[in-house]
Amino acid sequence: MSAWNLPNILTFGRIAAVPLVVACFTLPELPTFTSRWVAFAIYAAAAITDFFDGYLARAWQQQSALGRMLDPIADKLLVASCLLILTDDGTIAGWTVIAAVIILCREILVSGLREFLAELRVSVPVTRLAKWKTTAQLVAIGFLIVGSSGERILPYTVEIGIVLLWISAILTLYTGYDYFRAGIGHLIED
Repeated sequence: MSAWNLPNILTFGRIAAVPLVVACFTLPELPTFTSRWVAFAIYAAAAITDFFDGYLARAWQQQSALGRMLDPIADKLLVASCLLILTDDGTIAGWTVIAAVIILCREILVSGLREFLAELRVSVPVTRLAKWKTTAQLVAIGFLIVGSSGERILPYTVEIGIVLLWISAILTLYTGYDYFRAGIGHLIED
């Protein structure tokens, strides 16, 4: 019953959005301008659910083990697939690929650390700075998805996205270190 509450449905929707965003970049039938904006609309809707699924689960007391498991997975799937497709199409290129790799590596390392600590029944809470990191990351990717198609509305769309991606990467390093520091005592065996 609790698997089909609204917060979990929003999380399922975020997971379902991943192949749709990727398809917008890979379907040759869509002109680039249109595909970028369609991808952005799907991505923005999915990114917004990241806030609402957790908020509604807490507000309506509908938190579930399934939701706690799927929420970070949905976030990582959305971010990783977008970073990969944006690198593939050349929007993220050169030195900026390093920022994308930092973000991807941190996500994988923190997931592994959380999984290990969960086996020990140790909880590592999400910090406020980690939430800001996620927000900056999601906004950066949004700018990059729109890419040059957004130049008519907001000049330097790609450049803004790149700067935000680097800010996200720096916050990623810091928050990743915070998680590692919080869990290091449990990693070292006596």
